[in-house]
Amino acid sequence: MTRLTARVQKVRDELEQLLDDDDDMADLYLSRKLAGASPVSVSGGANWYPASPTIGSKISRASRASVATIRGDENDVEELEMLLEAYFMQIDSTLNKLTTLREYIDDTEDYINIQLDNHRNQLIQLELFLSSGTVCLSIYSLVAGIFGMNIPYTWNENHGYMFKWVVIVTGVFCASLFIVLMTYARHKGLVGS
Repeated sequence: MTRLTARVQKVRDELEQLLDDDDDMADLYLSRKLAGASPVSVSGGANWYPASPTIGSKISRASRASVATIRGDENDVEELEMLLEAYFMQIDSTLNKLTTLREYIDDTEDYINIQLDNHRNQLIQLELFLSSGTVCLSIYSLVAGIFGMNIPYTWNENHGYMFKWVVIVTGVFCASLFIVLMTYARHKGLVGS
């Protein structure tokens, strides 16, 4: 896309430069060169008109322009200018379409990047939620594991109901800790509503 735009821009610039320079326009009129390229017999030998590449390159631009003005073919240059302007308009239209397409591609890339950022943020929020839940469950598992071991404790005799209350209190503590963590995360804007 960038290479195509650069090529179209280069062609557009060259056409614009040609349209601005009347001498180049006179040189581009091939009908005049073809009409002037017929051999003219002077002193028995064939001589070519200044449109010939070897002789034409030796004549300055100013003298060629003056020859065109003397011959009165300015209307021919206008026809060529109209033709080149038509090409210029087509190239300019193509360049505008390419520019619009490039802007559309850039906007689409921005939109896709915004969507990817949104999905990334949602994954980070899910990770925060799961990590908080894992911390709370690990605290609960630690307490339940310590009190659930089959190791004889002296304070455990005649207090069999104590395990049930420790597990319940630890569960309530972990649930409230999870709620506090989620409230803090919402307050800081880390988790969506």
